[in-house]
Amino acid sequence: MSSEKNRKEIVFEVAKRAVLAARAMTRVSAGEKNRALNKVADFLDEKSEDIIFRNGIDVEAAREDSLAEPLIDRLVLDAGRIKSMTDGIREVAELEDPVGEIIQESVRPNGLRIRKVRVPLGVIAMIYESRPNVTGDSAALCLKSSNAVILRGGSEALNSNLAVAHYIREALADTAVPPDAVQVIDDTDREIVKHLVSMKGLVDVVIPRGSEAMINAVSSASLVPVIGHGKGLCHIYVDSSADPEKAVEITRNAKVQRPGVCNAVETLLIHSEAAEKILPEICRRLREDSVELVGDEKARKICPEMGEAADEDWSAEYLSLKLSVKVVSSLEEAVDHIERYGSRHSDCIIAEDTCACDNFLRSVDSSCVYANASTRFTDGAQMGLGAEIGISNQKLHARGPMGLTELTTYKYHMLGNGQIRR
Repeated sequence: MSSEKNRKEIVFEVAKRAVLAARAMTRVSAGEKNRALNKVADFLDEKSEDIIFRNGIDVEAAREDSLAEPLIDRLVLDAGRIKSMTDGIREVAELEDPVGEIIQESVRPNGLRIRKVRVPLGVIAMIYESRPNVTGDSAALCLKSSNAVILRGGSEALNSNLAVAHYIREALADTAVPPDAVQVIDDTDREIVKHLVSMKGLVDVVIPRGSEAMINAVSSASLVPVIGHGKGLCHIYVDSSADPEKAVEITRNAKVQRPGVCNAVETLLIHSEAAEKILPEICRRLREDSVELVGDEKARKICPEMGEAADEDWSAEYLSLKLSVKVVSSLEEAVDHIERYGSRHSDCIIAEDTCACDNFLRSVDSSCVYANASTRFTDGAQMGLGAEIGISNQKLHARGPMGLTELTTYKYHMLGNGQIRR
């Protein structure tokens, strides 16, 4: 009982410090934030060897615990990924500061001037699994948007997250940005999360990023608004008008380039009029990349070496070199399948028929809908947003890759000269 009480008190103290830091952040100028972010990036580069060493402890423990390879891949921080993280932090520093933007302005007949102004959300609780680079990405985006962030990563990345966060705070010590604007909770007990998401009045928003089970658990327990980064069950639909070469290359890239991420394709839908012509070459190329294929009866008639898809395959986020394949009779059937099984993340049509593309773009209700391009572009940096704090499958308050603007809200400035209401 006492340890539980201590955990709640620890979270409460962290949240109180975050509130004070968030208030201080409203007084930090854009130039000061940018200088702080560049200092953070330089310092993380300087300390990269130590970060890699501490990450190695986590990776070794994950292998001893027989963690799945896609999860281990997400966990690894090598020199290239640290450079990608620090480059992302510098890119965020270069982005236009959204805070203080006048979204809308009007003057009432009585002379009262009304401004709708972009402001930070306040204190953000970031709950995530595996990827320690999220520590740097989240901190950069929250600081640039004048928020404070409380980070709670998974136990599998504890040493990595603590190292990255420690050096971020150390780099901030001599800047205008308060170090308490970035805090990490190092207790891996799951009860900590329940305490954190119950801090209504201190924490303004919770962003869970990880497995569907974790996100559902956080959403169910939270007394604070949640912006969920759900699973990525992404589809590619090959239309009857598809260019065969585009169909092969886009499907291969979306599945193989990095299979363990949420924007990799998991299900291929192909029109019956295109299947005989295009599917054998898609299957041949994917087999060269060691992709396991499972399909419905029609797909297996065309590619007999394909395994039989079970009912659960259509709702599976594999995060591995596995792909389910279904032959459909129309674009409408493809859209219906996506509506039934999809996660509203990223879905694509490959077609030369512009009407088919337009129909698909209008009909599929996902955060990112593609025509003739790989789903792997659902990424903040690839979309020009800089680093991202997550990809929201929701419709409120943010949708798709969450960059700086999505970490803000607005308030109204009411500028008068003695007006009173009669």
